[in-house]
Amino acid sequence: MLGGIFPTIGSGAHLAGPGVVLAYVFSGLVSVCVALCYAEFASMVPVAGSAYTYAYATLGEVVAWIIGWDLILEYGVSVAPTAASLSDYFQHILANVGIVFPSWAQAANLGAGGAWHFDVPAGIVTILITILVAIGIRESATVNGALVLVVIVSSIVFVAVAAPMISPAHLHPFAPFGFKGIFMSTALVFFAYIGFDTVTVASEESKRPERDVPIGILLALVIGGILYVALTLCTVGVIPFAKLSDGAAMLDALASVNNNHIIYWIVAFGGIAGNTTVAITSLLGQVRIFYVMARDRMLPPAVAKIHPRFRTPARMTVITGLLVTVLSAVFPLPDLLALTNIGTLVAFAIVCVGVLLLRFLSPTAHRPFRAPLLPFFAVAGALACFFLITQLQFGTWVRYGVWFLVGMVVYFAYGFWHSRLRTGIAPPPA
Repeated sequence: MLGGIFPTIGSGAHLAGPGVVLAYVFSGLVSVCVALCYAEFASMVPVAGSAYTYAYATLGEVVAWIIGWDLILEYGVSVAPTAASLSDYFQHILANVGIVFPSWAQAANLGAGGAWHFDVPAGIVTILITILVAIGIRESATVNGALVLVVIVSSIVFVAVAAPMISPAHLHPFAPFGFKGIFMSTALVFFAYIGFDTVTVASEESKRPERDVPIGILLALVIGGILYVALTLCTVGVIPFAKLSDGAAMLDALASVNNNHIIYWIVAFGGIAGNTTVAITSLLGQVRIFYVMARDRMLPPAVAKIHPRFRTPARMTVITGLLVTVLSAVFPLPDLLALTNIGTLVAFAIVCVGVLLLRFLSPTAHRPFRAPLLPFFAVAGALACFFLITQLQFGTWVRYGVWFLVGMVVYFAYGFWHSRLRTGIAPPPA
């Protein structure tokens, strides 16, 4: 989850100014409400597939399909904004040694000003990550822990260097665009928190999921939220927010107050490591969700076909990766964040409503973890998610509407007729 901070600080600050600090606080509070509902769901159905599996087992096929289709935006499409941020970090580093990409290949702008520009480095990064996941990587808690440690160490170094250089002048006015700007920023920087639910994707591999998954979710949010606020305050406190780039704001801030190349490289490597791990984990999570949906015959079995040599669903990984490559090269970073977030927020809202409904429809169901203060957290989480959706731009709603309609066409063309619930085919052994 921690890598989600790198693509969001600059984009969020451009909407809220220094008030982006509050945007991370508000996003964190919303995430806590959703996380408690997620944790209850995860403890009831401790198997892979995240919210899709929980909904399939408790709320029915149609709701499960809608969530699963939205999770493609959260997991698959979320590779694109992290790739865009990686591109920004790489370009900052290369610029230090005199290497600059042509203007048309530096960042995407959807034809603004009459000329189409593409984020070529982001596309290249996405292809490389797709190849890595397709040929197979050994998921190791030790490796993941080491990479998270790199991100934390680089973040602490950044805070230690930047905090003494914070100027009150850069924090005034704190909310130049008012609360409207802060709420719009909240809807955008929410991306930084959505990794918490990736914990639930690996529930089947947890020794004690009913205990470990809720603890993992809540600890991730608390630790991440504290770190996010510190990093954001230091970033907007040492440089005018208008001078921040969308994808590598921390490097912009660091360069304005420190000339030490070693410190610069430590922070740069932390950004690269954070974005890379988020991208890899997201693509892996997407492949697992596809696998579970195909196992339920909601998608064709070919979607989950395992490559005979790599022992991974290489075909679907490559298809997903190529689609995301186009998105990362063509759409600007803020648009990618918004598209990812709207699907995620819809799925999260359904989870909150679902947990509340199950308390009434199945009050005696086994719940190793019970979300406290329901219905408060469930209602607050659902309403907050819907409110944040209203803060996204109309163009994002249109893109999501098209995505939703395509999903329903796919469902009624295939899933409705072939699902295990409808055909009565028993699922394979877990």
